[in-house]
Amino acid sequence: MKWNNLDTLEAYRNLASDSHHADLKKELGGADGAQRVAKYQVNMAAGLSYNYAAKAVDDTILKDLCALAEEAELADKFAELYNGAVINTGEKRLVLHQLTRGQLGGPVTADGTDKRAFYAEQQRKIAEFAAKVHNGAIVNEKGEKFTTAVQIGIGGSDLGPRAMYLALENWARKNGCFRMEARFISNVDPDDVASVLGTIDPSRSIFILVSKSGTTLETLTNESFVKDALKNDGLDPSKHMIAVTSETSPLAKSSDYLAAFFMDDYIGGRYSSTSAVGGAVLSLAFGPEVFARFLEGAAEEDRLSTEKDPLRNPAMLDALIGVYERNILGWPCTAVLPYSQALSRFPAHLQQLDMESNGKSVNRFGEPVHYPTGPVIFGEPGTNGQHSFYQLLHQGTDIIPLQFIGFRSNQAGMDVVIQGSTSQQKLCANVAAQIMAFACGKDDENRNKYFAGCRPSSIIVGDQLTPEALGALLSHFENKVMFQGFIWNLNSFDQEGVQLGKVLAKKVLAHETDGALKAFSDLLNI
Repeated sequence: MKWNNLDTLEAYRNLASDSHHADLKKELGGADGAQRVAKYQVNMAAGLSYNYAAKAVDDTILKDLCALAEEAELADKFAELYNGAVINTGEKRLVLHQLTRGQLGGPVTADGTDKRAFYAEQQRKIAEFAAKVHNGAIVNEKGEKFTTAVQIGIGGSDLGPRAMYLALENWARKNGCFRMEARFISNVDPDDVASVLGTIDPSRSIFILVSKSGTTLETLTNESFVKDALKNDGLDPSKHMIAVTSETSPLAKSSDYLAAFFMDDYIGGRYSSTSAVGGAVLSLAFGPEVFARFLEGAAEEDRLSTEKDPLRNPAMLDALIGVYERNILGWPCTAVLPYSQALSRFPAHLQQLDMESNGKSVNRFGEPVHYPTGPVIFGEPGTNGQHSFYQLLHQGTDIIPLQFIGFRSNQAGMDVVIQGSTSQQKLCANVAAQIMAFACGKDDENRNKYFAGCRPSSIIVGDQLTPEALGALLSHFENKVMFQGFIWNLNSFDQEGVQLGKVLAKKVLAHETDGALKAFSDLLNI
């Protein structure tokens, strides 16, 4: 296996030497536009599809991108990962989040354990615990059923599970799968925990403490806040708390928790939604059967990501087009625009997933790279974003590639006809209109009303946001980020960039500061 920098690859040099790119005005605005839409599409799992007709690529560029995928050995590197190679070079660890939802290759053993069996066992234990909570075998001190699950975590222990919960909440209510409310506490700002505690009945709440090491400062601080609140209400915190942690952490066998479920160092926080980190809260909220369906969608999409041909591998193709936009066309940002209110926090999860993984300026071996790597990721649900930052997307000085997500049907199964069309039709009409408006623009002698067009986008589209579709969507982006990291020769699975601030914060709290750091500490009255 060869791990080479992007700028040393012949296929990349060929791409860089070709100055042309697809003219979207001509390609989509011409007579053959409909044929392009039908041609530039690849099927995903769970009935989704990835359409890239509005991307600035053509058959020649796609051929070069396929050559890049082959020279960079993307499929082989993915196989190395899911077969248990040490892919996380910074921390010298395996990368096994795919194993939480299925076996892609042969058995993977680490720490003397079959890791697929380990993850499946944790899911079984969570399912049994959730069933006991739902059927009343586990109750509060008064014999009452628990009605709320509150996750206490930060970063990947919050963003992914929170986004997944919000994505399925309405679907679960409509389909009779809603079991418990879920709330999330993440920020060390006391206003966060206070606002959650002010909207729940603590006596009927289970709190899920998520910390792999058992030492995460923000999480333990918020746990103490919650425990004090429970004690002040005359409640025993140990009857209201469970832990998701590693087997070696101080939380693992503590009597302070009703139960403990385990993760390990081979799953990074931002990749942990399909592990016990997401499994506990989602199984309590919707039932373990729904969580299993979510895993099935992710596993099916993972299998598609093993395909060697990029034109049949949606995650690899999305990654290659993204590298083309970042490194050849020089576009530094990507906007994620879900036209689904259920995905309101999905862009926030992708911010961490992408920017924490590929926000690197050194390669896998710690050597500086001399080309751009991960883009800035941002986004909001449509149609809200249209009335916010789309002005810059349409007429700003920078071209920002767009990734739309849309569904033909809503989750609630209810709608209303206004002015001859339903709300869902209006939502979908806006997606189609925006794709074409960005691509083709509008000529106008009044330059204030002129739209340059040639602003590229892709869309992932499906019938409805179900658990399977959500799992497929999550897997797609996880694998896209992975493939881009392979192309850029990065380690996408460590996050040293989050550590320095933590170290300095501890010095501030210990009053071990001088100079400007002390001055800023004094400014904040620490």
